Amino acid sequence: MARKSGRYVDGILLLDKPSGMTSNRALRRVSRCLDARKAGHTGSLDPLATGLLVLCFGEATKVSGWLLDADKQYLTTARLGVTTDSADADGTVVEARRVPDLDDPELESVLACFRGEIEQVPPMFSALKHQGRRLHELAREGVVVDREPRRVTIHGLSGRMTAPDRLELRVDCTKGTYIRSLVADLGERLGCGAHVESLRRTALGPFRDPVMWRLEDLEECASGGPEALDACLLPPDQALTGHPAVTLASGQAPAFCQGQAAAPATALPAEARGAGPLRVYSEFGAFLGIGRADDGGSVAPRRLLVQRSSGG
Repeated sequence: MARKSGRYVDGILLLDKPSGMTSNRALRRVSRCLDARKAGHTGSLDPLATGLLVLCFGEATKVSGWLLDADKQYLTTARLGVTTDSADADGTVVEARRVPDLDDPELESVLACFRGEIEQVPPMFSALKHQGRRLHELAREGVVVDREPRRVTIHGLSGRMTAPDRLELRVDCTKGTYIRSLVADLGERLGCGAHVESLRRTALGPFRDPVMWRLEDLEECASGGPEALDACLLPPDQALTGHPAVTLASGQAPAFCQGQAAAPATALPAEARGAGPLRVYSEFGAFLGIGRADDGGSVAPRRLLVQRSSGG
């Protein structure tokens, strides 16, 4: 999302998205608070969902792709015994079944079936496209189309019964995982069906159970001017803390910023070699962008950030 007017604002904001709001609407409201010219988010949350929505502004949008590919963590409550057309509480009930009595070993044996690499069929109520149209648009017209299964990985899955028909789940998963599909499939395995009653994202990439900002607090703070929110922003390199950092040798930053391979201050460590992204800094500590190691031990640029300050 880009605007023709507004401030040049660079940074990452961790929003606690409220329920009942689309991710794009939340992004627009925060962008207005900051008066930011350029903004984007790093993976939508369903309107029903709450929790971590990572918003990138200005030059931070250049690192958003690495967050889109990052692992995620969710806390969800599944309502057992009731299936809906959207697999969540916003949908229309299509079937109700008796919920079996479940003890801990029985529940664990079912959860174990969904850990590791699994196949999921994306839900009809999703943003995926079929012949140029969003699936959720077709679903609202009563149209159902075949969807190819997708392979995702569930790194961690734990659960506990909080009521006879309520199952609380904690899910650690790869990108592209649909929690609604996971809950629906789990409900079928239990023999009673299920849908997502509540969903909260608690982690994305390097941001694990972070401090998040509420929308109403941001809007109240912004009443004193958009600059009041600058202190809420994290620097763009916080999105890449899981990747190796490299400092360039003295005088090498200009060449790197002009698209040329540059020499590091010291020999690249083993974990910095290969095709993986590197966080690249000038000798003065300025974050210059994302690089990769070349065969000669230099650092070649992959994505450069505009340097709006005078340092480095």
